[in-house]
Amino acid sequence: MTAATASPGREARLGAVAGIVCHLLWGLVPLYWTRLAAINPVELIAHRHVWSLGFLVILIGTRGGLPAVRDALSTGASVARHLLSAALLTANWLVYVWGVNTGHVIETSLGYFLVPLVNVAVGRFVLHEHLRRAQWIAIALAATGVTVMIFQVGRPPWIALALASSWGGYSLMRKKSPLGALPGLTVETLLLAPVAVGFLGWQHLQGTGALGRVDAGTHALILSAGVITAVPLLLFAIAARRIRLSTLGLLQYLAPSVQLGLGIWVYHEPFSRARSFSFAFIWAALALYTADNLLAQRRHPAA
Repeated sequence: MTAATASPGREARLGAVAGIVCHLLWGLVPLYWTRLAAINPVELIAHRHVWSLGFLVILIGTRGGLPAVRDALSTGASVARHLLSAALLTANWLVYVWGVNTGHVIETSLGYFLVPLVNVAVGRFVLHEHLRRAQWIAIALAATGVTVMIFQVGRPPWIALALASSWGGYSLMRKKSPLGALPGLTVETLLLAPVAVGFLGWQHLQGTGALGRVDAGTHALILSAGVITAVPLLLFAIAARRIRLSTLGLLQYLAPSVQLGLGIWVYHEPFSRARSFSFAFIWAALALYTADNLLAQRRHPAA
């Protein structure tokens, strides 16, 4: 049954389930990467590009998206734009994997809590979008939370800031692309795949690569990088077409919440009073931002 023939209620339920599962998978992904902590993060990201590409091409081919990919590669301007977005995405992945595998799961969760507010700031200062008063207050609260962490912990939360800013930049580039999530990721992965293959080949020649030097279980985990990357994106695409944007916006807090829980209760990272105080400012900012968005959508439902 397709989206055109299924009942709206059933479609909405399917979208909600897909959205919840998608964000749960994103939240639980540290459990995957920490199993590969002994491997160089750069090598892991190279493997992610290579094995994701094969899975994405098959996936997008079955969904009729290959012409869009071909069109995106047909002009120099489009290639340059997607190369930049691919570089930002790769930087985000690398910081995330390095952070998770060096005992900073809580800080990575902070980075993704900050993403919506960074996107608001990018909209104002880069795209010159008008901000409502509540959005300005939300940005100020988030900035206060980061400042509190700097003074109380003794250092800026570099991992969180790098994750939020790289994802904010990536979101900006994706906003300028006509491609959807899956075709866009396919183009970005395709553009960087030669670099990834070259790096892995060089590592193999140097005798420092993981393939051929690790056990069968680790090999299987490495080869699963494509599935780990693409399946949540497929679920996100299903959800985005079937549920309200406001619902999708609320679901985005599920993944960092799960990651925060993993950091505290599974990986036993310290969550001091200073950290909780900083998080409180950021959660207050997110609550204000979300409430303001919901009110704005009720006042202007067609916007």
